[in-house]
Amino acid sequence: GVDIIIALDVSNSMKAEDIRPNRLERSKQALSRLIDGLVNDRIGMIVFAGQAYVQLPITTDYGAAKLFLQSIETEIIPTQGTCIGCAIELAEKSFVGNDNKHKALVIITDGENHEEDAVDAAKKANELGIIIHTIGMGSVDGAPIPIYRNGMQVDFQKDHDGNTVITKLETLTLERIAAEGKGVFIQASNSDDGLNTILNQINKMEKKSFGTKQFTGFEDRFQYFLAAGLLLLLIEYSITERKSRIIQRLNLFNE
Repeated sequence: GVDIIIALDVSNSMKAEDIRPNRLERSKQALSRLIDGLVNDRIGMIVFAGQAYVQLPITTDYGAAKLFLQSIETEIIPTQGTCIGCAIELAEKSFVGNDNKHKALVIITDGENHEEDAVDAAKKANELGIIIHTIGMGSVDGAPIPIYRNGMQVDFQKDHDGNTVITKLETLTLERIAAEGKGVFIQASNSDDGLNTILNQINKMEKKSFGTKQFTGFEDRFQYFLAAGLLLLLIEYSITERKSRIIQRLNLFNE
């Protein structure tokens, strides 16, 4: 298989609902289907906003991947922003092995990059053998960012001047990142999230052989049963002694 790292944008702009149910939830649904379509590949996950963090190290445990995916929300990263370059640099460190191939990075974001280093980071990563695909989650017309309380929408996010913030998909940045990463850019829509195209690209990659290790830890618990057995022996001994004394006192066996 190949090694795949998913970098998922969890900034507040991913709450926009131009992609239903919203950008983040649609991304998670798409990733769940991507995991279902993997065979023998290893997968890892990175979440990013103003900073990037490893959500799941490279693994072949698809069940764990889906479990970690379900826990992703915009609140898990306190620093807001969209630092795509941070996610690319972290992905470089998160891939295992020293080979310069068999590695794919899939970035899912609305493209509102707040840093200027993303394209350069993509070029550097590709020199290390990492193919970078980008999926633009959102619309070019944009949408407001809803604010929910107790499951009810109460308002839209506003700027310092009190104007409603409209977040738009920035395709140019994502196209340039994919071009430097020798990958493809897909603009998601309500009818097609682009994951099938990405899967096809991954399946065309040269595969490598790797092994996995499974560790089973045993904990000795025989002492509990040994203690219970000794306790029962003591009880049996005390009961037997008491019976013997009672029998001797009754003198039942003397002529």
